[in-house]
Amino acid sequence: MKSLELRRAELLSRKAQLTTRMAQISDEFETHEAKDWAEMATEREGDEVLQDLGAAARNELRMIDAALARMHDGDYGYCVTCGAQIAEERLDLLPATPFCRDHAAKH
Repeated sequence: MKSLELRRAELLSRKAQLTTRMAQISDEFETHEAKDWAEMATEREGDEVLQDLGAAARNELRMIDAALARMHDGDYGYCVTCGAQIAEERLDLLPATPFCRDHAAKH
């Protein structure tokens, strides 16, 4: 069983990785220098991928922040829907999850 401090450290490490990735995505948007229509089309396709990656990173950051808040409040590791303890194995795979296995399927 992982300690709460170890889980907090893992979440903070992942948050730092995502923050770095978001900065890199932002930098990529600012470096476009397309010269012709073909290059612009390619850049726009790349931009769509970057936007999707950015949205996924923002979502994961929100989940991490919510998990850190639950840790602060003493509610981490318990399902926000039913209050049941979330299985260690589930927290190992999804440390920011707010749901037990049964309620995750409903969300």
